Amino acid sequence: MKYILLGNISSEWATKHTERTSQGMAKIEELGIKIVSINYTQGQFDFVDVIDAPDAEAVLALSLWYASQGYGRIQTMPAFDPKTIERAAEKA
Repeated sequence: MKYILLGNISSEWATKHTERTSQGMAKIEELGIKIVSINYTQGQFDFVDVIDAPDAEAVLALSLWYASQGYGRIQTMPAFDPKTIERAAEKA
């Protein structure tokens, strides 16, 4: 399933991009998550990424790990494709 990650990077790690991302990519691979897109932004969030995860537990594990490393915080949201919305609308 796809998820949207809305992330903030802590001030301590803001200038250590290579180290933070290489460690993050290793954890993402370990959890069986695939990156669809990585987008750095200005405003409320420092990045908005799209991932494809095997399950919600993997996404939760990534969020907990990211925070425990002191990298910052991630908010996650499931992302539904148009067919899923159509099926849900039929049931509503």
